[in-house]
Amino acid sequence: MGRGLAVLTAVVAIAATVPAHAGRSCESRKPIAPQVIERGMKLAEQTSAALDAENARSGAQVVALGRAGQDLGKYQLRYSHFGWAYKTPEGPWRVAHKLNECGTAVGHLYRQGLGEFFLDDLWRYEAVYAVPTPEVQQHLLAVLQDKGRTKTLQHAPYSMVSYAWGQKYQQSNQWALETLALAMEPATVRSRPQAQAWLQFKGYEPTTLKLGPLTRMGGRVTAANIAFDDHPGDKRFSDRIETITVDSVLAWMQRTQLASAPVVLVLRN
Repeated sequence: MGRGLAVLTAVVAIAATVPAHAGRSCESRKPIAPQVIERGMKLAEQTSAALDAENARSGAQVVALGRAGQDLGKYQLRYSHFGWAYKTPEGPWRVAHKLNECGTAVGHLYRQGLGEFFLDDLWRYEAVYAVPTPEVQQHLLAVLQDKGRTKTLQHAPYSMVSYAWGQKYQQSNQWALETLALAMEPATVRSRPQAQAWLQFKGYEPTTLKLGPLTRMGGRVTAANIAFDDHPGDKRFSDRIETITVDSVLAWMQRTQLASAPVVLVLRN
């Protein structure tokens, strides 16, 4: 309890200065409510305990960790964002992930503790993780522990619905998945096109969102972090927007035996 209180106090102290809130406008941000901080910290502690238990049981040091930051139910999607959580030599888990700053058209990489990862005003207080195979973990850990290599495929121009096989923009889940390709094939994957070619070879299938012209037009006009001009015309004008989602990544990793079945953690009251 003492450790949890200390962590909570630290998070409250930094809450006002956290720069990255995925998809949220800086101008419209309100002070984070105490109950939001409390629930986010409880989910973080619950996740930390689960990952520590996984580490003790299987030796897991890297997991794909997702959260439900937005309501994507109308697209039959449960999770909105994921990153690579890894156990540090000091003990705590940290998450390497990409965030879109304040609804702008750029995104940057961050390494955060679990408390910060779940500090955002989540749509649903639920986490999901999948444990990669030992081989995949070994490759990923080598990249995650090297800040230079982690940034290799980072591309700042950002769109929430960036085309899965395009290079004009890069959304958060896209960076994480392309970085997996970089980690698995360090000798041959050094660019985004090469990473995407590896993912296609391995059978990854992006999610196809059905977005009509009015939805596309409204999104592009009202939000700087939404663009559709990178999608091929034949797909875009037939309302097929192919983008990378947490749900599709978890399903693909399980199907190809790159990772175990996803484990869902729902906040306990």
